[in-house]
Amino acid sequence: MKILMFGRGVVSTQYAWAFEKSGHTVEFYVRPGRKAEYGSTVTLNVYDARKSIRGKLIEEVWPIKMIEDFNVHHDYDLIFVSVQHYHFKKAVEFLADKTGNATVVIFNNFWDEPLEQTTTLPEDRLVWGFPMAGGGFDNKGVLNGTIFGNVTFGTFGTDPTERGVAVMELFKSAGFKSKVIKDFRSWLFGHFVMNAALHLETLKEGATLKEAMQSTKHWKNVIANGKELVPLLKARNVDLKASPDLNMFRVPPWFMSFAMKIIIRFFPSIKQILTGHSNQEEIKSYCKDVMSKAKEMNISLPRNEANKEFYL
Repeated sequence: MKILMFGRGVVSTQYAWAFEKSGHTVEFYVRPGRKAEYGSTVTLNVYDARKSIRGKLIEEVWPIKMIEDFNVHHDYDLIFVSVQHYHFKKAVEFLADKTGNATVVIFNNFWDEPLEQTTTLPEDRLVWGFPMAGGGFDNKGVLNGTIFGNVTFGTFGTDPTERGVAVMELFKSAGFKSKVIKDFRSWLFGHFVMNAALHLETLKEGATLKEAMQSTKHWKNVIANGKELVPLLKARNVDLKASPDLNMFRVPPWFMSFAMKIIIRFFPSIKQILTGHSNQEEIKSYCKDVMSKAKEMNISLPRNEANKEFYL
């Protein structure tokens, strides 16, 4: 399969590497001028956890092919989109007249309505999913990340399409296991709220995720943040049972702290994600976006309001 990765971000780069290693042809679309800025290789310091949760460390200088423009007459079988949620609108605007016959795989966070965000793209060619990969680029351009062996696909109340099944086969060929969530809207919004609850505390403490997550006080506050956000989800007609991430708000803080100490000590793949995540703009955006939606819906978020100095 010939695959175009939209952007050379943390998630797209790790999946591109896995696809190429399994025999697929992979190229990256980057904005004009970025080819020269990025160079022709990516330095990987990535835990490959497809076979084992502890992961195998991959240290590699990986040659890649990048393009800075393409049109509707391309020959890509698949276009893979995984960008920051606040960049998604611009990505869709760019792709609207360029998809051709390619399947467009969307691996993205969402807080705005997903289907409303993609009205200019061909609905029958869209496949929705969510990555199990993360990390960040350091100041030397090294990708410090982890890619896990499971991926989530989603629909909006229907069974997977033929294109969806074909995409899951692609991931299977690269060593991934897939699961399908039919109420993907609820799943996405619940996941977003979990991130917002976590990131508010990270910003307040001025600590890395790794340091913060080992504190009982941290988890007490995270859980309080999350419980405050649940009414916002209910007001948006989110099925709370469709998002297992929200179960975190029911776990005792001491247990979350203890569990994270064990995980960080014995599972380098997870530690890598927590220490590698460095995008402050992204972290702040979760808090800003839930606050904005709450004001729009006239729902009070006193904890977010009291700490807005950390994310505005």
